[in-house]
Amino acid sequence: MTNMETKNKTQETLDAIKSGQTLSMADLYQCDLSGQNLSGANFHKAILVRANLSHTNLSNANLSAVDLRGADLSQSVLRQANLEGACLYRVNLCGADLSGANLQDAKLQGAMYDSQTIFPEAFAYKSSGAVGPNANLNGAPFNTANLKNADLQGVNFLGAYLGGADLSGANLMGARLVQADLRRASLIGTCLQNARLNGANLAGVDLRTANLTDADFEQFESIAGADFTYVVGLTDQMRSRLLSHPQQDLETLNPLTLKTTLASLANKD
Repeated sequence: MTNMETKNKTQETLDAIKSGQTLSMADLYQCDLSGQNLSGANFHKAILVRANLSHTNLSNANLSAVDLRGADLSQSVLRQANLEGACLYRVNLCGADLSGANLQDAKLQGAMYDSQTIFPEAFAYKSSGAVGPNANLNGAPFNTANLKNADLQGVNFLGAYLGGADLSGANLMGARLVQADLRRASLIGTCLQNARLNGANLAGVDLRTANLTDADFEQFESIAGADFTYVVGLTDQMRSRLLSHPQQDLETLNPLTLKTTLASLANKD
C-alpha cells in the first residue's frame, strides 16, 4: 500500500466514524489512526493488521474479534474497550491503558507490554503469552524474535527457545534463563544483572558489553563461539568457570565477530 493509499484510507475511516457509521468487518490493514479520538467506535471483526493506533483514544470502543496482529497500540487508551476474542499477536501494548477492558478469549501471544502498561484488574497478564516484566514464558518458542530494548525484568524464560533472537539492549535484570536455548542470539548491551543462567546454551551468542553483574551460573551447556568482549561485571570467578569449558568451545569463532571465545575472555572490563 502506497503512502497516498494509506492516507486516503485513514481519512475515509475518520469520516465514517464522525458520521456515525460502523466499521464492523472493515479492512483497515496498515491504516494510520495514531493520535485520533476513536472513543466508542465499532470495529467488530475489522482487520487492523499492522495498523498504527499509538496514542489513540479507543475508550469504550468495540474491538471484539478484531484482527490486530502486529498493530501498534503503544500509549493508547483502551479503557472499558471490548476486546473479547481479539487477535493481539505481537501487538505493542507498551504504555497502553487497558483498565476495565474486556479481554475474554483475547489472544496475546507475543504482545509486548512494559511497566507502564495498565491491565484490567485481576487479569492474569503474566501467563497470557504476552511479553514483558515478570511474564511466565517457560519453554516458549521465541526463535529469531525481535526483543530489542524490551523490558523483560524478572521474566521466566526457563527452557525457552531464543535461538537467533535479538535481545540487544533488553533489560533482563533478575530474569530466569536456566537451560534456555540462546544459540546465536544477540545480547549486545543486554542487562543480565542478577539473572539466573545455569545450563543455558550460549553457543555463538554475541554478549559484547552485556552486564553480567551478580549473574548466577555454574556451567553452561555450551559457550562455543560466544563473544564476551567487554562484558561488565565478569568476576575472576566467573571467568574461571567459563575457561573451564572444553578447549574446543573456547577456540570456536563467533559467526558474526569472528573472534574466539577464548580471545573475547582476554578482554577485561
